[in-house]
Amino acid sequence: MAKLKPTFRCSACSHDVAKWVGKCPGCGAWGTVEEAAPIAAAAGPGARRAMLPSTAAAPLTSIDSTVTRARATGVDELDRVLGGGVVPGSVVLLSGEPGVGKSTLLLEVAHRWAAARDERSLYVTAEESAGQVRLRADRTGAVHERVYLAAESDLAVVLGHVEQVRPTLLVVDSVQTMIAPAEDGVIGGVSQVRAVAAALTSLAKASGVAVLLVGHVTKDGSVAGPRTLEHLVDVVLQFEGDKNTTLRMVRGLKNRFGSADEVGCFELHDDGIVGVADPSGLFLHHRTDTVPGTAVTVAMDGKRPLVSEVQGLTVDTQAPAPRRAVSGLDYNRVSMILAVLQSRCGVYVGKQDVYAATVGGMRLVEPVADLAVALALASAARDVALPPGWVILGEVGLAGEVRRVTNAARRLAEAERLGFTTALVPPGFDARKTGMKVHEVADVRSALRLAGIRRARPAPAEVAEVG
Repeated sequence: MAKLKPTFRCSACSHDVAKWVGKCPGCGAWGTVEEAAPIAAAAGPGARRAMLPSTAAAPLTSIDSTVTRARATGVDELDRVLGGGVVPGSVVLLSGEPGVGKSTLLLEVAHRWAAARDERSLYVTAEESAGQVRLRADRTGAVHERVYLAAESDLAVVLGHVEQVRPTLLVVDSVQTMIAPAEDGVIGGVSQVRAVAAALTSLAKASGVAVLLVGHVTKDGSVAGPRTLEHLVDVVLQFEGDKNTTLRMVRGLKNRFGSADEVGCFELHDDGIVGVADPSGLFLHHRTDTVPGTAVTVAMDGKRPLVSEVQGLTVDTQAPAPRRAVSGLDYNRVSMILAVLQSRCGVYVGKQDVYAATVGGMRLVEPVADLAVALALASAARDVALPPGWVILGEVGLAGEVRRVTNAARRLAEAERLGFTTALVPPGFDARKTGMKVHEVADVRSALRLAGIRRARPAPAEVAEVG
């Protein structure tokens, strides 16, 4: 008889160890190693005994691919991220911070799913009462006779609702508040979350019901619960946005049916959530070309080019330590650009408060925005507005050089669509790829000279002037 060998497994990364340890050697997490089911040690010919499969293997050419074809949810921006829609029998995990709008979005999906076809959708809420969800549905216009609602946290009862309603779309809000009665552990614990996700995944694969799960996030922004939760589902989406703005974005982190680098844009209002097909127009809605300290660049969010405005402001101060405030940009990168402006270009801001920000809640992390930030800050420091209709691309090095960026032609095509006429780009760009007037600049000093940013405000005598 085969000997049973005990094993221990990390609930966060599924790393197996021979004995219990406090810290997982695979992911470094503490307290996640638990005893798993014992496995039989390979001993003798009995350990290699074959078993007849219940279903014979079939040729790949005989598999019907139409059963896994995506079906549109009716929310275009979400369908963009999903790769065309929800695949029957798939499990989608939507994570995000509390209050960002996850429940509002998925209630709208359930409504449009039922309204677009003669099928039922079931919305299960374990966090709110049925009356609270109905109030939200009334406010957002998501009431439909084929949208069924169940305020339930017991997994077994939820499976019973699925048997009765027979929906083709199931929304569970949220996976961390569901209870698996047959599993030990507290609500939201590792074992409970894993058991609930596994049961719902089995339901989706066996019945063909598309399952949408709401997931909480930890303080660092990652999905709460064990990492096996992300491995069990087919699609992982991240819903993010600043509570102080109406802009919301859905990003794909994992997608077994399409690209995982798409992004969808939404606006969240009191009367519901609306997809934004042209987010660049949202970021540039209040733009004016006549104010010093503003510059425009084009960022790539996944595969989507977004035209964004960067603003800079410098103010004289009597404080011994001038202030540096940054919003929507990398603080360390802005500090580096200020050092380059002072050392390489003679733009002195050492005794001034400096403010740098993006507009509309946009966050720019790409180095492509470096040159735009440099020109915006220099424009504010010298009180000279940049020429109208300019869009600026380029990464700035410590020597003041301007380096190439990726997807430059696609970025400029988006800027040209919005009416921009002139582009500042790094050397080596083929101007025939765009109908805009293109200026190639090798360094920041050349860009400032081309923009006409010269002596417009006195600087200290020991600092050299541009040009």
